[in-house]
Amino acid sequence: MIWSIAALLALGALAAVGGRTRPVQVLTYPLCAAIGAGIGALALWGLLRGGGETLVLPLGVPWIGSHYRLDALAALFLAIVGFGGCAASVYAIGYGRHEPSPERVLPFYPAFLAGMSLVVLAGDAFTFLVSWEFMSVMSWALVMSHHKEPGNTLAGYVYLVMASFGTLALLLAFGLLAGPQGHYDFVSMLAFGGAGPLTGVALILALVGTGSKAGLVPLHVWLPLAHPAAPSHVSALMSGIMTKVAIYGFIRIAFDLLGPPQWWWSVALLSAGAVTAVVGLLYALLQDDLKRLLAYSTVENIGIIFLGLGLSLAFKANGMGEAAALALVASLLHAINHATFKSLLFFGAGSVLSATGERALAAMGGLIHRLPFTAALMLVGVAAASALPPLNGFVSEWLLFQAILLSPDLPQWLLKFLTPAVGAMLALAAALAAACFVRAYGMAFLGRPRSPAAATAREVDRFQIGAMGVLALACLLIGVLPGLVLDALAPVARMLVGQAIPAQSGQPWLMLAPLAEHRSSYDGLVMFGFIAISAAASALLVRAVAAKAVRRAPAWDCGYPDPRPATQYSPSGFAQPLRRVFGGLLFGARESVEMPPPGTAGPARFTLRIRDLVWERLYLPIAGAIGFLADRLNHLQFLTIRQYLSLVFGALVLLLLVLTVWR
Repeated sequence: MIWSIAALLALGALAAVGGRTRPVQVLTYPLCAAIGAGIGALALWGLLRGGGETLVLPLGVPWIGSHYRLDALAALFLAIVGFGGCAASVYAIGYGRHEPSPERVLPFYPAFLAGMSLVVLAGDAFTFLVSWEFMSVMSWALVMSHHKEPGNTLAGYVYLVMASFGTLALLLAFGLLAGPQGHYDFVSMLAFGGAGPLTGVALILALVGTGSKAGLVPLHVWLPLAHPAAPSHVSALMSGIMTKVAIYGFIRIAFDLLGPPQWWWSVALLSAGAVTAVVGLLYALLQDDLKRLLAYSTVENIGIIFLGLGLSLAFKANGMGEAAALALVASLLHAINHATFKSLLFFGAGSVLSATGERALAAMGGLIHRLPFTAALMLVGVAAASALPPLNGFVSEWLLFQAILLSPDLPQWLLKFLTPAVGAMLALAAALAAACFVRAYGMAFLGRPRSPAAATAREVDRFQIGAMGVLALACLLIGVLPGLVLDALAPVARMLVGQAIPAQSGQPWLMLAPLAEHRSSYDGLVMFGFIAISAAASALLVRAVAAKAVRRAPAWDCGYPDPRPATQYSPSGFAQPLRRVFGGLLFGARESVEMPPPGTAGPARFTLRIRDLVWERLYLPIAGAIGFLADRLNHLQFLTIRQYLSLVFGALVLLLLVLTVWR
């Protein structure tokens, strides 16, 4: 595994030197795909074996070295990174041909894959934080690869600020975990027993540090700016894979390093997860930019994952091992599922972008006729993201609902009231997801072309189609055969909560019964067979009985026989009902209509203004306060040498006092 990561770093260095040469441009992505597949295969083998290997290299902190550990948890997320990187690299073989400046992408792409892998393999705080920062800087460089496009510079700046803030929070969290003895490697931290009375503070710091990278509300503001700004294969990695690395970081700290959990830890996670899931989808519903819509959808799915992790902590704290394992595997399965269908959706958005040059839904339409393979594969992705059976998105959310149904057995009254409310918000998020993706798919692929670019689009190459096809097949297989995946997650559940759900591979007809057959069950194979047979029978029946009775007529046009594309529903018009229900409260949405006076030929104008209230009411005041404070402290750079020495001496005395109290 280490040699594979070293190969990625060497490939990045080679691309930095010869990124303008044709051989390097041709070979970089295929080599990344091969190395990613190797990392994924090694990690999967380690997961099935249970992991446990540790390696110490003479790097990093002198006389201590860098620790790397491949246990079951690390193996699972390394498999996600490896296979996700392989799929993105295969897709990039075709998509990269449209890249105007490949020398700005190729050096950082393999380094980004290496950084994500190193974060997951890290076995000590120093290696983790250095790898985390390396991953952030490489992804920032990829976001800035199209720096000349409007808004991308701001996206890179906001991303860098939020990444630095998250790293600071993680640094403080590891400082608390290390304790006064400075146990910086994870094994020593675990033996030390966590952060003692400050475990709650360490948990919040870990939630802030990893949640800022994953996209938890209100730490999500960088994500809808940075993910669309990057090239589409990088967007897929950032949205589908890098956010899972952040999830891994939180699980490592909260379930492993902090020791036995307290029940109130789950309250923060449940609340943050539920709010993130609903708010993320409401923002997604209002977007006209397809990639920005998908970025906000990622916020929603991150909320679902954190919701499951919070529920698992609540069950674990109360000694309900089987329920804790169910909630944990539901979250882990949803992490796998989201990495799969979100990568597929970003690949589809990239294919639409390369075929039309457009990201705005208002400039698309009718692409199902011009891009038939992309349309079919995107349909699988949007159905999985909408949690429709028999695809993978349904299974993980169904398992999470099964865990929520066990919440009445929790002894704390706060959790008894909070968990059903969270379940209701999860159900609302599922309904909003369906509405969001019906809107996105309908506006992009159905109807008539809304622009000349959509009318003349051509299908993308076989590498892009092939990568999307493999991910679409994975969405189907995980949804039809989820028991096999859950059995593979058993070592992770035993490691983190001490128990796993019953083995599923021996169930008849590969049925999924997470607790017991009499309590709840789902059979993806039977569901798939029923849907396939019903659809085929309906198609044959219609063709046999009604084919000769078909009467062609103009489509219903609401009484306005106008064939222009402008008479179709627009993305804004489709979202108008939900915008009017939620927009005023959550987004400060304002609509205004200017009608010309009677008898004049001037056009009517409709104006819509949507604001990000989190950005305006939280981050802008913080930025203003920092600017104000910086102006007031500006005189410090004009002090004399004596004044500087006095400040240094005072700071040293203060730090010694803090260290004395801490000991």
